[in-house]
Amino acid sequence: MAIVLPQNLEKPSKVTKEVELTPQEIVAELDKYIVGQKDAKRAVAIALRNRYRRCKLPPELADEIAPKNILMIGPTGVGKTEISRRLARLTYSPFLKIEASKFTEVGYVGRDVESMIRDLVRISVDMVKSEKTNEIREKAERNVEEKILDILLPPLRRRADTNDQNEHQKFRETREKLRKQLRQGLLDERMIEIEVREKMSSPFEIFSNAGVEEIGIHIQEIIPGFLGGKSKRRKVKLKEAQEYLLEDEQKRLIDMDQVARLAVERVEHSGIIFLDEVDKIAGRESGRGPEVSREGVQRDLLPIIEGTTVNTRYGLVRTDHILFIGAGAFHVSKPSDLIPELQGRFPIRVELTSLDKKDFIRILTEPENALIKQYKALLETEGVQIDYTEDAVDEIAAIAEKVNEISENIGARRLYTVMEKVMEDISFEAPNIKKKNIPIDRNYVEEQIKDIIEDEDLRRFIL
Repeated sequence: MAIVLPQNLEKPSKVTKEVELTPQEIVAELDKYIVGQKDAKRAVAIALRNRYRRCKLPPELADEIAPKNILMIGPTGVGKTEISRRLARLTYSPFLKIEASKFTEVGYVGRDVESMIRDLVRISVDMVKSEKTNEIREKAERNVEEKILDILLPPLRRRADTNDQNEHQKFRETREKLRKQLRQGLLDERMIEIEVREKMSSPFEIFSNAGVEEIGIHIQEIIPGFLGGKSKRRKVKLKEAQEYLLEDEQKRLIDMDQVARLAVERVEHSGIIFLDEVDKIAGRESGRGPEVSREGVQRDLLPIIEGTTVNTRYGLVRTDHILFIGAGAFHVSKPSDLIPELQGRFPIRVELTSLDKKDFIRILTEPENALIKQYKALLETEGVQIDYTEDAVDEIAAIAEKVNEISENIGARRLYTVMEKVMEDISFEAPNIKKKNIPIDRNYVEEQIKDIIEDEDLRRFIL
């Protein structure tokens, strides 16, 4: 059954990143944080741009164009998750990372596959709510200011027998003086009495065939005062009262029905789900009996990825145009071990290459969040200046590559363990170090790592 996109989709109030960025610009942005893996970057850039292109088509045609889901194949620590996470940040898209191995076949205890759509919708609601909060923050702050001034200086009561202009003039002058003091923070420590609504301790949860759903909020909306929803008057400092009243005012100004509608719409048209450890559910069991089968999980995933409607607390969500990015090392199994229907739903296959010494050197120095930059910034807070020589960086990269070869290959994550060991003494002694400029060269790196590299048992557990 064909489902036609609604004609009256709300246009974004400003041009989104998804519209602004071309595939080349997307790759350039990813290059700032991720070294190499050009094929994977190109694949996700094209998939993202195709979404923008689809939005410009007539609704009847746009509905027929399914997203080209991507399957990333490569060992751990080469950038599969980071590419997807950075992609979502670039476009402000709702993003969820979840392991396929967490799901169980329908009828068994555990997470059902539809729960990932509900999680994605919750993330989207939080995103939209945050955006709406920023939009109305200025108005909310003005309202709170007026409320606090009303508490500090209650409005004059109108009297029928007189119209004293002088009294009203004095009142306005006093109010403006208080407003000025309030904005300057001179009244922050003053105690005032406000009405505080008790927060309920925790929401109820119910188990159903739709999964675990929180219903506490709904109960509190239906029955005010239930589960600690009563109001009581408390004396608090003005600064604390401002924060509470601002939160309360923001809740009052935000239309949650609109937030839910926009959040569902955003999930349906720009949601991204990163499905990790797909290789763990590949293959068929040879045994018999009532056991949870990996093939059963695949068959449960299939309708979600193909396109279905999932019932969530914020309404029905169609998954037809959510972008799924699968990932797995596929050391034991291979993509062809997936059921044919699921294979067909991941038409784009990209293989991520293992990292070598040259890649490690670039990872240590080039990205905007490079490890060496991170350690320098951390120690600068203690007044310690660290200078890494080229041969030190070369040695750290060589050690990481060597340890990956002779033990488990964990990719770029090996750099974290090596760098932490190299910097351990300096990090520990930093507050008491008198020599504030410390050069780190090859000899220093070798000295710090020497015992571990020589001792195979230590290397196994530490590096």
